[in-house]
Amino acid sequence: MTDTHAKSRTLKLIWPLLLLVVIIVVVTGGAAIHLSRFYHTPQGDPDFTIIYTISRGQSFNTTARQLTQAGLCTSETKLRFVATLLGLDKKIKAGEYRLSGSMTPEAILTVLTSGRVHLRRITIPEGYTVKQIAEVVEKSGLGKAGHITDLCFSEPFIRRMDLPDGAPSLEGYLFPETYLFEKATTEEAILTAMVERFKAVFTQELQQDGNALGLTPNQVVTLASIIEKETGAPFERPVISSVFHNRLKKRMRLETDPTVIYGIKDFNGNITRKDLRRRTPYNTYVIKGLPPGPIASPGLAALTAAVRPDDTPYLYFVSKKDGSHHFSRNLREHNKAVRKYQLRR
Repeated sequence: MTDTHAKSRTLKLIWPLLLLVVIIVVVTGGAAIHLSRFYHTPQGDPDFTIIYTISRGQSFNTTARQLTQAGLCTSETKLRFVATLLGLDKKIKAGEYRLSGSMTPEAILTVLTSGRVHLRRITIPEGYTVKQIAEVVEKSGLGKAGHITDLCFSEPFIRRMDLPDGAPSLEGYLFPETYLFEKATTEEAILTAMVERFKAVFTQELQQDGNALGLTPNQVVTLASIIEKETGAPFERPVISSVFHNRLKKRMRLETDPTVIYGIKDFNGNITRKDLRRRTPYNTYVIKGLPPGPIASPGLAALTAAVRPDDTPYLYFVSKKDGSHHFSRNLREHNKAVRKYQLRR
């Protein structure tokens, strides 16, 4: 009887503890299931997308709060708890990230800790000047146009870029293409990337072709920039190039309007006779030969046309106002074309 009584008393003492353990297991298991469902379920509007920025030194508490406020997470507390439990709260990386409401908290934390930052896309069209390129970069939020322009004409920075001899600035050497940059990329790094892309495209073969025509690399780029600005129809580039080469051989002035425009500060869109007579280093109505440097960024097609012109007898061309040109062998033919395409009512 004594043993039976002792066992009964022991069971009475243990049973509440067992019940408590069962309750804890059930509650904990339920909480775990609940957290797991939270962690693996999208929390926001699947059509909602945001570019979210994490600043250097930003705490995860701030991150969790901002993600909740943005509608990407339903519970700041749960997100903080899960991130801490998994050791991810200390691993988020500074930068810009593209996040959407269709992402689960797991997917969001994976992105924020991976460093796979959002890249900003900028496209530089062929024929853009340094000023225009600087404006494109600033519009994308990647830098200040004024600082970019200053760098492009800064002698110390130009020397660092290792451009062809005689290049007076970065004008013409910022290759026109589509680039992807992180928000934190500096203006210096952006310009360096564009110049490096130019160097990759402007091959030794192209430079040797230019040398065979008596042109230095800087002169090739300068001529290519003029061809780029004068060309409306891409197939005409080698023909336009032939006109300039023919004029250079005959020691005729190039007399091309884009060089006049480049030498005018704050050009208003209308070239006057006074502008044509204005002496600037770039006005080819006044100077002989090529300007001292490029007037815009030429693409590969223009660079190629500059060193591989068509073989033509043309010395003049005039716009037909449809994107193409009429080419003439002499001044009489040219004047006739001008009357037909430019002076007609």
